[in-house]
Amino acid sequence: MKKKILMLGLALISIACNAEKKETKVRLSINQQAPINQSVDRSKKATIQIALLLDTSNSMDGLINQAKSQLWDVVNKMTSAHCNDQQAGLEIALYEYGNSGLSEKDDYIRQVLPFSTDLDMLSKELFALRTNGGDEYCGAVIDNSIKKLEWRDGKQDLKMIFIAGNEGFTQGTISFKESIIDAQKKDITVNTIFCGEYQTGINLKWKEGASLGNGEYTNIDANKRTVYVATPYDDKILELNNQLNSTYIAYGDYGNQKQKLQIEMDVEAMVVSEEVQVKRSVAKSSSNYQNASWDLVDNAGDDKLLKKIIKENKSTLPDSLKNKSVDEVVAFAKAELKTRKQLQNQIAGLNIKREKYISEQNMAEGNGLETAIFKAIQKQAEKKNYTWK
Repeated sequence: MKKKILMLGLALISIACNAEKKETKVRLSINQQAPINQSVDRSKKATIQIALLLDTSNSMDGLINQAKSQLWDVVNKMTSAHCNDQQAGLEIALYEYGNSGLSEKDDYIRQVLPFSTDLDMLSKELFALRTNGGDEYCGAVIDNSIKKLEWRDGKQDLKMIFIAGNEGFTQGTISFKESIIDAQKKDITVNTIFCGEYQTGINLKWKEGASLGNGEYTNIDANKRTVYVATPYDDKILELNNQLNSTYIAYGDYGNQKQKLQIEMDVEAMVVSEEVQVKRSVAKSSSNYQNASWDLVDNAGDDKLLKKIIKENKSTLPDSLKNKSVDEVVAFAKAELKTRKQLQNQIAGLNIKREKYISEQNMAEGNGLETAIFKAIQKQAEKKNYTWK
């Protein structure tokens, strides 16, 4: 009953948001470019780039379900990654391969999402993945991700591929060895996650791929259900998340669509479980969850840029702000930023208590996709003097 009430509350928020917005038929896609936020210069910031290559053939429903449910664990743990005493950036790209619904001429490979900081879009695309037959060409998908993604070239950037699947690593006409050698030239580490028995993965060359790519070889049980741990702090975190959503002020048609997507992804997470939505709420309280491309409040730290955005998008702001002066809207956005930071701090504090509760109950989550990814990241990050605070 509690979950139904919370879901209904989220749905009502979504309806209320939609009622205030101008109707539009603009469809968000990975090809639609977000407005550029000129106040954020990420070029000099050490960044962790994760290219996630997922097998979406018939037998991989369990893997996809783990990715959907454990995405927020990975994001939350990345929040504590620092390089040169500065929090590292996080960019995630997503590929699917081995799906018969994809083009044979493209080796049954699809770039679902290029490197992005848009966590809502990443969540949307993960939830949209479907499995279907197929031939799994590991060498080809690694090769495609190396050549088609925009990899950074900073000395402190951490660049990693994580490929997960359960068939032979040598399939296809493109050699995995040649692909991984190309990865080495760009300082990209290749990690392999075999969905099955450890020795079987070795026999099928998954361990060889990781060794050649200077990465980690891990095996997981893709069909094992994620262990969810309810805590006394979950309901309050979800309540604060609803309040957090109310601090967003969308601008532009793009912003209206993105605000709707934000609520939709809250609902999708809740459909999986209350715990997944709690983890998503925690991620939304972190600095990795940034929406300056469509939200006024995330631009409230730069008065000049904020005023420019308001002037150019006045007609698309909520009705309550359309008739206010630019200075009044700026003041309102700054007040909302203060409120948001307070809510985020409360969520972060409750999450510390939540994690302590889980630890004390000896109910740590099992060895799944998230664990495999995070352990590899931690180990490889140490080589570039990253710290975890």
